[in-house]
Order: sequence, then structure tokens, then C-alpha cells
Amino acid sequence: METTILIALGSNRRHGRHGRPEAVVLAAMRAMTAHGLAVTAQSRIHATAPLGPGGRRFANAAVAVSSSLPPGAVLGIIKAIERDFGRRGGKRWGDRVLDLDIIAAGDAVVASGALQVPHPRMADRRFVLDPLVEIAPDWRHPLRHATVRQLRARAMRPKGRVHVAKRVGP
Repeated sequence: METTILIALGSNRRHGRHGRPEAVVLAAMRAMTAHGLAVTAQSRIHATAPLGPGGRRFANAAVAVSSSLPPGAVLGIIKAIERDFGRRGGKRWGDRVLDLDIIAAGDAVVASGALQVPHPRMADRRFVLDPLVEIAPDWRHPLRHATVRQLRARAMRPKGRVHVAKRVGP
């Protein structure tokens, strides 16, 4: 049975063969197809500020792939693609040539070691939600019971402001 798997892509370092981060993201999309993942939708590439101490801006995007493989097998494929692009383990918030994360796999909920689906921090990350809303605005988070469009709207709200209802009448 085919499942739609949503994958976030990011890069903020040049690659010797592919060049700038935007080109790295496009090359990673092609690599997914070459590895048997059928890309059915892709977002634009968004330039975003780094999260944490990284100094370089990121190129971020999202793709939907159709696959009969279980999410764990898809994770193995995308981690192999990261290694092919020169990704090595290292500091958590550092600069990287390529970062690929499974955000969702249909309505599956998976929590096993290296794989957590839906991605536990997706709802707080505009660099994930902005591209994702372009390709899967109506996908519904199985735990938060909200669509990507709704999650993005919540993430866009100014932080620290409390809405106070006006009292009408005496």
C-alpha cells in the first residue's frame, strides 16, 4: 500500500559538486527519485535564518513522496542520501550540507529510537511549516488534530501577546 511521506530538506553549506545550498536541496530531491522514492509534490525553496548558533542562512524545502516502504526504510534511504552528500555526525545545531527529516507518514504515529513521526518539533518550526503548507496544507496532524495550515497560522502568532476579550455592556 502506498503512503504519502512528507520530508523536510535543508542546507546551509556549499557542496563541492552541487554548489550553493539551493542547488544542494534540488540535487537531494533528484537523489530521492534515484533511490526509488517517487516525489509527487515539492515546495519552493525558502531562505531562512538559522536556528541556534549556526551562522549561515538555510535553504529549506519540503517534498511529498509516495512509497510502499515503511517509514523506517524511508529513513534509511534519506540518511544514506545525507551521507552521500557528505553529512557527518557532529554538533546538533551546526552548519550542514544536507539535512533530511521525515515530518509525517500518512496518519502514522511512530516513536522508536531514531524515528519519531510526526516529527515532534514540526509544529513550532516555520522553516518546516512554510514549505509544507505549499504541498500538504490539509494534512492533519494525528496527535494535535490540526492541519498544516492551522499549525502554520498558530506558529505565525506573535509570542508573548495575550488576547484579552473586551467586555461589552454593563
